[in-house]
Amino acid sequence: METKIEEKSTVSLHRDVEYLSELLDNVLLYEGGDKLLETVNKIRNFAKSLRETQDLAVDTQIKEEINKLEPGLRQNVIRAFSVHLHLFNIAEQNYRSRRRREYHAQDTDLIQPGSLEDGINKLLENNVTPEMVTTLLETLSLELIITAHPTEATRRTILQIHQRISDLLKAMDYAFTRYEKKVIQETISNEITILWQTAEIREKKPSVMKEVSNGLYYFDKVLFDVLPRIHQDLEDLLYEKYQQRFHVPSFLRFGSWIGGDRDGNPNVKATTTFETLKTHRALVLRKYKESLQKLRELLSHSGKKVNISEELLASIEQDKKHLGSFAWRKDDEVYRVKVSMMIKKLDYTAEDHEHGYEHAAELLEDLHIIRKSLENHHPKHNPIKLLRKVIRQVELFGFHLASLDIRNHSGEHESAIAEILHLVNISADYKSLDEDDKVNTLIKVLQDPRPMVSIYDTFTDSTQEVINTFRMIKRAHDTFGDRAIEVYLISMTRSVSDLLEVLVLAKEAGLYRVYPDGTVKSKLHVAPLLETIEDLKNGPKMIKQLFDIPLYRRHLKARGELQEIMLGYSDSSKDGGTLTANWELYKAQEDIHDIASKYGVKLKYFHGRGGSLGRGGGPLNASLLSQPPVTLGDGVKITEQGEVLSSRYLLPDIAYRSLEQATSTLMTAIMGIGTQKAKKMPTKEAANLMSEVSEIALKKYSSLVFEDEGFLTYFNQSTPLHELGDLNIGSRPMKRKGSNRFEDLRAIPWVFSWTQSRQLLPAWYAAGTGLNEIIKNNSNLELLQQMYEEWPFFQATINNLQMALTKADLTTAKEYAKMVTDEAIQKRIFGQITEEYNLTKAVVLQITNQAELMDHKPNIRESVKLRNPLVDPLNLFQVKLVSELRQENLKDEEDTDDLLNEVLLTINGVAAGLRNTG
Repeated sequence: METKIEEKSTVSLHRDVEYLSELLDNVLLYEGGDKLLETVNKIRNFAKSLRETQDLAVDTQIKEEINKLEPGLRQNVIRAFSVHLHLFNIAEQNYRSRRRREYHAQDTDLIQPGSLEDGINKLLENNVTPEMVTTLLETLSLELIITAHPTEATRRTILQIHQRISDLLKAMDYAFTRYEKKVIQETISNEITILWQTAEIREKKPSVMKEVSNGLYYFDKVLFDVLPRIHQDLEDLLYEKYQQRFHVPSFLRFGSWIGGDRDGNPNVKATTTFETLKTHRALVLRKYKESLQKLRELLSHSGKKVNISEELLASIEQDKKHLGSFAWRKDDEVYRVKVSMMIKKLDYTAEDHEHGYEHAAELLEDLHIIRKSLENHHPKHNPIKLLRKVIRQVELFGFHLASLDIRNHSGEHESAIAEILHLVNISADYKSLDEDDKVNTLIKVLQDPRPMVSIYDTFTDSTQEVINTFRMIKRAHDTFGDRAIEVYLISMTRSVSDLLEVLVLAKEAGLYRVYPDGTVKSKLHVAPLLETIEDLKNGPKMIKQLFDIPLYRRHLKARGELQEIMLGYSDSSKDGGTLTANWELYKAQEDIHDIASKYGVKLKYFHGRGGSLGRGGGPLNASLLSQPPVTLGDGVKITEQGEVLSSRYLLPDIAYRSLEQATSTLMTAIMGIGTQKAKKMPTKEAANLMSEVSEIALKKYSSLVFEDEGFLTYFNQSTPLHELGDLNIGSRPMKRKGSNRFEDLRAIPWVFSWTQSRQLLPAWYAAGTGLNEIIKNNSNLELLQQMYEEWPFFQATINNLQMALTKADLTTAKEYAKMVTDEAIQKRIFGQITEEYNLTKAVVLQITNQAELMDHKPNIRESVKLRNPLVDPLNLFQVKLVSELRQENLKDEEDTDDLLNEVLLTINGVAAGLRNTG
């Protein structure tokens, strides 16, 4: 039965792809006539033939066809391939939604793997008792943090068109008459026409507030409804399976960095962050008003027919004292009267009126009064779902919508502290102190209740901005509640003083205080961000030193004995290669967890994953499974950014599926079901072997990236790195300091560039050497195969390698390598990349016992195969256009602008085709 569902869905996918392709062809015919359609089809057929035959004659033909195109026609051909790939993505999204619906349509016991029901069934099968379920629910915690990291190449306007086409495809599944199908087809054709006639490229970088708006779009259209549904369905399924009611806490939340992340982004100021919080509140109040209006329509009960509670009647009388005697048009419809008053109070809240709600808890109290009154006359076993949903929405989103994390670079804090301490004559040159002296100085300052900073003091602009940020956090707590900002993240944390500096700044703003009896008030979690390989190795030692400080332990007590630690997947991978980075991340988590356990401290790890494979990307549930199981019980945070937001959260069905998989995976992993906790992996032998592989891989990676003097030349010239900056996909600069040093290049453009050139080097390079040397020298293939079967971390690592190798394409990559002007550098480095690629592929196939890459996920392999003939021409166009753009004799500014625009169109298209940017 399962196979039939998969087969049926796959057939439907192909049908949708062909259907949308035909409609696109009609649009191309209308927009560009026979010439455009014939050219597109000719190039597409050449690309398909080249993939199938590897015939050099066909390779020559497709390049000749591309080279002879005039600029106007060429741009439309590029756009045609790009739009085709966007439509392919829409069809795949619809395929996922349809497959989920088909599982739910079965009358049998067939359940979709990874669903909430599947997870609960596994709890039952493994004898998890109701008492254990209660404990599990108290433990369960997953926070997903949206960021403005510039990795979404597609404009929001385009994404909205995608959403409408997707909705129409879904409607087609339910259309039964010829007329219905005709209208839907005409509407999809109109949407594709609009898509064609809409500009794909942003003319300027988005402002921070525009990024805030883009992020809030997902809350407005999807998450505000989907998150309560996940909680409600989990509650109902547990009742159905265990035959008793469980209270499911609000375990699944979304937060944000957008408007709060100031690391390397000079456009994020304290005023920007406060404006962001005001925007959050405005949206959530509007959403509550919409929810209450729907609830008011539903609750038409008459006080003449049912028994209304005295508490509700009294609350209405109390509201009338402040809001006046206005009422619903029928006084006997008491619930509608109450809800109308609640809506009025929300309006007042938005205006900061004294008779509005001061806190979200007051709105929640009103909803509970309604719920308790309804229980007097409505069956308790079948509560009104809409009321449950609104209550859950208020529990989840408060008046802040999403907690906003604040992040800044450790160097900014150090400079501010140095200036402050110099001004008050505590330390003439704080930066020159050794670490012990810094820590001692900071502890003395923290223990002194007197403030150091006066409103009359004058500081440099950068220091004043740091001070303003902490004052803004205090104001935000007073205005929006403590949940509005809970965590302060420190980029490039290297030492204990980096964390204590933030506490000192918090103290100056009234967020931290030591009282005479020694107790501590602390209103912020202070979280280190461990980003480089060296930081990860040093992390356990630093955390132990931190926990050994009595004053810091009192800070932790004030924060519920919880320490949050962020792990950087992007920079660690850029620093040491993907295999070494993943292993060091895994070890650091285990080692720090062991230390925290000895001190009685709970740890919440915050995984700074990107969307691409080179930055820790992959399915959300697989990301959870790949962590050490002991680290999951105190809560997990994961970044969701760029194209991941649109691929997972643009459509409600896809959002629900992703979140239910994550929930199901987290529940079973915490209980040790189907994880290495049950299978005793990794063994000591496996862990030692992994360390050996990592060391070898790191040497191989470093020998190319850091030791080959021609590497940066190769990278700069064989990828569209410099052209990416003109794509205007984010407010943040590509480099931290505007320099050309490798260390200052951000991980996003690093990965984005390699992905565009189809080399995908950050996602796989050096892993093959590390694994092969272990097999060759120690005959450890059998152990590696066992590790792949039994250890989720190693399995995820190998499967991500498979995905990267599948999306990479050396034939296309060679075209990019030809752009390197120094032939010796070109041949040497591309030769190393080719050799390592072939080695890595061979080793992965050995370990997985597969004939082809991605044999374990044939649907993904087929998807990449189908996309390649559409992506390949865009790569060829890109190489040609970038080469022309870089020619020194190109003087005409208008020609340059036109060429650059075409390059950006190819970048957009390739990003859509590979479903990855940075």
